[in-house]
Amino acid sequence: MDALPPARLAPLPDAAQRLAALEQRARWELETLSYPARPWVRPLRRAEGPVHDVAIVGAGQHGIATAFALRLSAVRDVVVLDAAPAGAQGIWRRFARMPTLRTPKHVTGPELGFPSLCVRAWFEARHGEAAWATLAKIGREDWHDYLLWLAATLGQEVRHGLRVTGIAPLDDAVLALDAEDAEGRKTRLLARHVVLATGMDGNGAWGVPEIVARNLPRERYAHTADAIDFAALAGQRVAVIGAGASAFDNAAMALEHGAASVELLARRPEMPRVNPNRWIEFAGFLQHFADLPDALKWRYMHSLFTLNQPPPQESWNRCAAHGSFRVTLGAKLDAVALDAEGIRLDTPRGIIRADFLILGTGLVVDLARRPELAALAPHAALWRDRFVPPTGEAHATLGGFPYLTPDLAFTPRDESGAWVGRVRSVSFGSLLSSVSSAGISMLRPTVERIARGIVRDLFREQAEADHDRLLAYDEQELVSLRLASDT
Repeated sequence: MDALPPARLAPLPDAAQRLAALEQRARWELETLSYPARPWVRPLRRAEGPVHDVAIVGAGQHGIATAFALRLSAVRDVVVLDAAPAGAQGIWRRFARMPTLRTPKHVTGPELGFPSLCVRAWFEARHGEAAWATLAKIGREDWHDYLLWLAATLGQEVRHGLRVTGIAPLDDAVLALDAEDAEGRKTRLLARHVVLATGMDGNGAWGVPEIVARNLPRERYAHTADAIDFAALAGQRVAVIGAGASAFDNAAMALEHGAASVELLARRPEMPRVNPNRWIEFAGFLQHFADLPDALKWRYMHSLFTLNQPPPQESWNRCAAHGSFRVTLGAKLDAVALDAEGIRLDTPRGIIRADFLILGTGLVVDLARRPELAALAPHAALWRDRFVPPTGEAHATLGGFPYLTPDLAFTPRDESGAWVGRVRSVSFGSLLSSVSSAGISMLRPTVERIARGIVRDLFREQAEADHDRLLAYDEQELVSLRLASDT
């Protein structure tokens, strides 16, 4: 068992009818605000087959919203691929283990400004206006169901069960995506542009400290992003490494499933109280951080990484309610071993014993760790290739982030890798370039930037031919030259 059933409101008796009416209203809004809707992107073909205008890898919140943003600019030949089966929406029923979202309930994003498509409209149709008024934060499972409803209402088709295994140039204008299904059957798709909406770890991997991987068998530890059998931890001593929100949420899961004890260990000497990520949530920062000069981007991110952020109060309270929970700060791992008494963790605060270890150790940004980026990684520029930080602001982790354009496209290290500019990515790795880390609060500015960049590039590629079509345009608008004096 990976998650406890959350306490959820039952839908209203007439929820189905209310949602049907909302969907009808949403379609009216989409039709009303569809100008200009005329198809304009010229189709492209290759001997190998048809070429999609855009391929989006990942059908979570950013993938669906990006397809929607492109649709609003009449870019229609968009294929969305996702490795998960139908009915799964991102991380929300996999390793997200908080009862509610961490963002305020009034957050907007994937609806792209259409009121009838926003989460509040969906929630009120399903549960009523009074339920929304008393809601503190949106439930994690509610957000999952809302995203499924949004994709269905938009009519967005997704090719489920296809994992992209490679991206490489077919020629100067077309990318080839290799993919395979769960049975190992392989397929190839062609596209002019690719958007990687593959989650926070889309530019790397979830980080497992070498000191743990080297000294413990795999069955004795798990990362917070792994599937975890929490029921099997009943009666066990559990240690959690890390002090972020996910670390606390997983500690709470272990406690709620009857762990004998849970000790959370963190390197930091004290728990931060202020969340600087709340401060940056204003329109100027969210919409235009990507337009700042590199030096100022670096200074902001260096400060945010230095300040850290606390877990949400709800996550702390969820753990603190259990008398068998303990937090040990200043507890860097000096040694890890497995002996007759179980897992031994040597720290400056003493020796900690555990039967199972949960790692809330975040992400490693490293393009080479993504199989589908094997051909791209050697050609994509990193921040350390383009920017030398001033004295006192060096940061090895930030230096390894990909150097992306304001519309989140990779940039080439040299001319031989120019094709990487046709690939855009939203993940934790895009944080330094755009302040987007695949979270909800930055979703709308992110997908709108991506869509504008793709629309711009598609138009530029056909602009010369479009000029010839302008000169050849002969549809008469003035069809009668009669005057009153002619009668």
